[in-house]
Amino acid sequence: MPTREEAIDALRGVVDPDLGMDIVDLGLLYDVEIDGAKVKAIHSLTSMGCPNGPAIQEDMRDAISVLDGVEEVEIELVWEPAWTPDKMSEDAKFILGIG
Repeated sequence: MPTREEAIDALRGVVDPDLGMDIVDLGLLYDVEIDGAKVKAIHSLTSMGCPNGPAIQEDMRDAISVLDGVEEVEIELVWEPAWTPDKMSEDAKFILGIG
């Protein structure tokens, strides 16, 4: 069975192509829930009109599905709370010149 930390680490490999940074450091990953062999990743996007949303979700599914013990992956897109640059890691803010 995968751990929450393993799933989050795997999702660090998922990059938002518009910003060139991973979704974890961008603060787009809101939560990861583990229920036995099922992993659910809850995330948002920088905007509702993000054209890369489907590709990001597919990359998320691919990153999690290769973990040992994963039999089912659910990706949930949420808009509440809304994503803001405040959710980004300090490293991401520095790299992107924010704050």
